[in-house]
Amino acid sequence: MSEPVVLALDTSTVVAAGLARGPEVLASVTVADRMQHVEQLMPLVGQALDQAGLSLRDVDKIVVGLGPGPFTGLRVGVATAQVLAAATSIELRGVCTLDVIAAQYSAEGRSDANGFVVATDARRKEVYWARYDSSGTRLDGPKVGPPEEVPALPTVGPAADLYPDRLQAVSGPRRLDPGVMAAVGATLPDAGTEPLYLRRPDAAEPARPKSVLTNRPEPGPRLRRRDR
Repeated sequence: MSEPVVLALDTSTVVAAGLARGPEVLASVTVADRMQHVEQLMPLVGQALDQAGLSLRDVDKIVVGLGPGPFTGLRVGVATAQVLAAATSIELRGVCTLDVIAAQYSAEGRSDANGFVVATDARRKEVYWARYDSSGTRLDGPKVGPPEEVPALPTVGPAADLYPDRLQAVSGPRRLDPGVMAAVGATLPDAGTEPLYLRRPDAAEPARPKSVLTNRPEPGPRLRRRDR
């Protein structure tokens, strides 16, 4: 029996799509644009399929990165994965994006005996982070907060170079590889299908406007018109 073909999607930071057959990476494509997740994701999926010489009918499983990440970009990838899975009856699995970067670092065989941290940019001078043991198993997180709250351990991921004075940046992966995500996604902890926002979205539902009639003064006594 042949190995299953896995399609991986992630929009927690940039736009990424990858394909793997079992542990073999077939395609890995990324668009480094945080503002065009909607426009770029499906063309990127098509590009990955073309690169691997496959069609969507050949895919056996979809793995989607649940973040943590910004609200708008993250929901694009999750919603797209859910629609694709429902439309094609393909199995869907959600994973923590930080776990993928941790798996990449562990595979390089350079992780510290005391463990390490994966950190990504959360904007607002904060980072998303999680702590792992030397094998890449998550021990704490994901969380969001200022770099000063991150454990003082070797740190990899996109945020490692953003705060070199506050994070213990070491040589290692700085971005998620969607091809690796497709190859290892089935072995990572199942994170469900709900996005890991970790904070409320910037957009808030507007408050109900106050009625201008609420405090109307009581009408005074009517003056009776005198008959002439």
